[in-house]
Amino acid sequence: MAANMTDSAQTLQSYLDQGLRGMWYPVLASWEVGNNPVGITRLEQQLVLWRDNDGAIHALEDRCPHRGARLSMGWNLGDRIACWYHGVEIGGDGTVKDVPAVDSCPLVGQKCLRSYPAKEAYGAVFLYFGITADEEPIELTFPQELSDDTNYSNFLCTASWDCNYQYALENVMDPMHGTYLHSSSHSMAEGDRKADMELEPTDSGFVFKKNGQIGVNFDWVEFGSSGAYWMRLSIPYKKRFGPGGHFWIIGMVVPEDKDHCRVFFWRIRQVKDWQRDVWRFMYRNRLEQLHWDVLEQDRIVLENMAPNARGREYLYQHDVGLSRLRRMMQKEARQQLAILSELQAAQ
Repeated sequence: MAANMTDSAQTLQSYLDQGLRGMWYPVLASWEVGNNPVGITRLEQQLVLWRDNDGAIHALEDRCPHRGARLSMGWNLGDRIACWYHGVEIGGDGTVKDVPAVDSCPLVGQKCLRSYPAKEAYGAVFLYFGITADEEPIELTFPQELSDDTNYSNFLCTASWDCNYQYALENVMDPMHGTYLHSSSHSMAEGDRKADMELEPTDSGFVFKKNGQIGVNFDWVEFGSSGAYWMRLSIPYKKRFGPGGHFWIIGMVVPEDKDHCRVFFWRIRQVKDWQRDVWRFMYRNRLEQLHWDVLEQDRIVLENMAPNARGREYLYQHDVGLSRLRRMMQKEARQQLAILSELQAAQ
C-alpha cells in the first residue's frame, strides 16, 4: 500500500510539473511570431507556430508526419506549412495537404498532427492545451484591468526562467517577500516586515492579503481561473512616477518543461486621454528598467533554489496562499489523470 501511495504521489507531481491541461496559456509575445515558422516547447510539447496570409496564428506539433523533421525549419505557405526535408505540406488543422514528391500519396487528406487552438490578446499569443486532442476550448476571459482598454493602459513584459513554473506561480502568491527581496525597489521599499495574513475566497479563486496593511507595499494578490490561471496585484505609486494611485500587475506563467518556464506580466495603469500618453512615455523612459530589476531579483532567487526545495519545506502562516493554490492544482491534476486513465482503459 505504501509503495502504491508513493507511486500515486509521484505520478501526480510529474503531471503537475509538466503543466495542467484544459486551459489557455500565453506562449509567446505577438511580435515573436512573424512570417517565418517559430518552434517552441510548452508543457513539454514541441510546437510550431506561424501566421497565415490574413495574419491569423496556427499551431501544430513540430513534427513532420513523414520522417519526423522539424516543421519549424520549413516554409510558411500561408494556410499550410511545408517541411524542409521533403516538402510535405500540412494545413493548420494538422491534415496533410500535399506530398509533392509522390503522385496520389495515401498521406494526403489524413489528419496526422495535433493542432492547438490559438488566439491573440493584449500583445500575447494564447494556445489551448486540452486534456485530450479533440477537446473543444473553453471560454477565456481576462481581469478588468486588461479587458477595459478605454480606462486602462498596459505594457507586456515576458521572460524565460530556468525553474519549474510552479515556483513562479508561488512566488507571486507570496506578498511577504516583497518587503524583503524587493526592499530596495522604488515601489516596494516601505511597509511592515511582519504581518498576519488572511485568505478570502472569490468567484474565480481567492485573495491572499496582509491584515491591516493595504496600499503600502505588495500587500495582496488575487489568484483567478477564467479559462487561464492569472494573478492580479497592485502596488501604490507616488506622484513623481506619473499619475498617482494603483499600479496594477496581471501575471501568468506557462511551463516549457519541468525545469523551465515563461513568465508574462502586464504592467497596467488606470489612465486615459492625455494622462495615458504621459504615463506611457514615462514608463518607457524611466520606469521599465526599474521593473525589470525587480523581476531579476525574483528570477535569481527561483533559479537558485536548493535541490528538491519543495520537498523539504517548513511552511508557516505566510504560506497559506501558496498552500491553497497547491491544493487546487493537485485536485485538478487528479481529475485530469482520472479522465486520461478512463480513456486509456476504454481503448
